[in-house]
Amino acid sequence: MGGDFAPDAIIEGAVDTLEHLSADETIVLLGDEASIIRKLNEMNVSRSLFMIFPTTQVIEMGDHPAKAFSQKKDASIAVGYGMLKKGVLDGFCSAGNTGAMLVGASYTVNVIPGVFRPALATILPCIDGRDSVILDVGLNPDCKPDVLLQYGILGRLYAKFVLGIENPTIGLLNIGKEETKGTPAVKTAFELMKEQPGLNFAGNIEGHSLFHENITDVIVCDGFVGNVVLKEAEAIYSICKKIGISHPFIDRMNFENIGGTPIVGINANVVIGHGISKRKAVMNMILQTRAVVQANLAQRIIEAI
Repeated sequence: MGGDFAPDAIIEGAVDTLEHLSADETIVLLGDEASIIRKLNEMNVSRSLFMIFPTTQVIEMGDHPAKAFSQKKDASIAVGYGMLKKGVLDGFCSAGNTGAMLVGASYTVNVIPGVFRPALATILPCIDGRDSVILDVGLNPDCKPDVLLQYGILGRLYAKFVLGIENPTIGLLNIGKEETKGTPAVKTAFELMKEQPGLNFAGNIEGHSLFHENITDVIVCDGFVGNVVLKEAEAIYSICKKIGISHPFIDRMNFENIGGTPIVGINANVVIGHGISKRKAVMNMILQTRAVVQANLAQRIIEAI
């Protein structure tokens, strides 16, 4: 029940999600039970539509992630990860403390054996209506070549099983298309990706190709570069709204329409939402988690690595 606008925005988004779910799917709400019931009553929504697990502690946005996660055992993030590890939940998402969400992934469900470093992945809209997936967007700002290669493999699995692209193309984000361009790590990663069997590697891609119809299905980069790309997409959306430009493509850059960023490479299906998420963003965060669960992404990665 985390986020700057919790609990109200979380409950509102959860209620809006109900119409998109099938009869055998259930949303589990973790947090202060009295606050949850109060909001549901205000919305004239029956509590029987949800499973409610009460918690008594809160990991605040300003808390030290590791310390708070270990000390606040009855906070919703800690309880949620515990339920996820036990198999009570199929997927877990939160717009709460990002650091605590990442710590929880490492402390409880753990990294998949064989995965060097997990990544944060997100959707990058294309002008032709497609979606590309870009990773990493902030978890690992400095990556070795073998990590970048593995991001290509993880991204391929995400694009195939979550986005439904049968043979996704993989691109390495660089300062030029030539093999000789880039940092030593990126140049070595290029050689590794070029030689990797089964990887539909399209070579280097440049920043000006992002969002265009010729962009690859998967965009690989380190977390520093990826986070800059992510924030620039948010900035483009914000500027267009300020100067009165409206277009369906621009709207797809709105983080509220994406919902969150999955942690790819851990033994469970986890999505981290933006701390400023409101009703619509929360709904899409839950639906994105559902998509990752339906794709059985964590198990697909376990089988492939």
